Amino acid sequence: MRTKSLKKNRINVVTLGCSKNVYDSEVLMGQLKASGKDVVHEEEGNIVVINTCGFINNAKEESVNTILEYMQKKEDGEVDKVFVTGCLSERYKPDLEKEIPNVDQYFGTTELPGLLKALGADYKHELIGERLTTTPKNYAYLKIAEGCDRPCSFCAIPLMRGKHKSTPIEDLVIEAEKLAANGVKELILIAQDLTYYGLDLYKKRNLAELLEALVKVEGIEWIRLHYAFPTGFPMDVLEVMNREPKICNYLDIPLQHISDAILKSMRRGTTKEKTTKLLKDFRAAVPNMTIRTTLIVGYPGETQEDYETLRDWVKEMRFERLGCFTYSHEENTHAYTLEDDVPEEVKQERANEIMEIQSQISWELNQEKIGQEFKVVIDRKEGNYFVGRTEFDSPDVDNEVLIDASTTYLKTGEFATVKVTDAADFDLYAEVV
Repeated sequence: MRTKSLKKNRINVVTLGCSKNVYDSEVLMGQLKASGKDVVHEEEGNIVVINTCGFINNAKEESVNTILEYMQKKEDGEVDKVFVTGCLSERYKPDLEKEIPNVDQYFGTTELPGLLKALGADYKHELIGERLTTTPKNYAYLKIAEGCDRPCSFCAIPLMRGKHKSTPIEDLVIEAEKLAANGVKELILIAQDLTYYGLDLYKKRNLAELLEALVKVEGIEWIRLHYAFPTGFPMDVLEVMNREPKICNYLDIPLQHISDAILKSMRRGTTKEKTTKLLKDFRAAVPNMTIRTTLIVGYPGETQEDYETLRDWVKEMRFERLGCFTYSHEENTHAYTLEDDVPEEVKQERANEIMEIQSQISWELNQEKIGQEFKVVIDRKEGNYFVGRTEFDSPDVDNEVLIDASTTYLKTGEFATVKVTDAADFDLYAEVV
């Protein structure tokens, strides 16, 4: 016998994985709302849509566990229907249908109209930019392209997201205007590869032109660039970054490795020499730029010497922001044909050592900020602190600025000028000027 007071036919969207998935969930929710549906994000609802991630082992495990958790709720009568979409079901649909058959329906990454139909809604083409954002009101992700044409050996993204497909500039401007009208002040540009933007539509790399159009949108104060591929980076972007105050002096550029042998096996299309020169050119063009990168250790065939080359280079380059991951052996990728020969504990030791080095670099760079003033945006209040970010920090992954809430009142979503009074490895402490 059911004893639940759930609102009937409330659709709960659950998002796993990266910011691209957050964006897709927001588009789905916008479409559902436009069809008059009662839709929530990660709250109670009797119909559940799980937007999965299938990138690496940990993410796949989390996705499968989440599906199983909701199937149990369905069995217990707590939810009526469970739909699964996103990268995991794009990549493993036949396996999932066999292993977890009592999911109501599985959808891939390009099957939004079909998913909406299953939820009793219509896909509306005219809803460009109509999203129900799930991020704090002051920032939103703007996905400028889908898919990827790069041949990186370790990466399963092209299997799940298909070929690179840019969104036209005029559509992105409309979307940015709608976000700004809803109070969004910071746009975080995302794609599998920003560097490639425009090649399919305009027959040239057109990221600089897109930025020129977006800076004209009233109400937007910061524009941030995420996930740029190093090979073929359009250098005219740096000129716009330097000239336009709205474009944050920040670039997320995943470099993955630096040993020439590993870069070649990874099919990255570059060398240690070229990558080092590119970073020096970045620094020369935009002197106070913050560079975020991500690295992979334990790739098949990575020798101690390859690893030491990477480790020493991290010490030399002194990245402001850096994340390090252990290699995940993904089926149907080119690297899957290689032997996954670095033991798990060695992978972990290498990743830990790189992150320790980075922690020290970050601490040293943060000490230099003591006494300096910065413009920060306030994301939230947590405990006794207002938590903000400078233009050099992206939400969830980078440093934060902590301001004592007992002495100052600040509004979330607003900007403030602060002076740094103290600094730790990844946090700055500041007071309002």
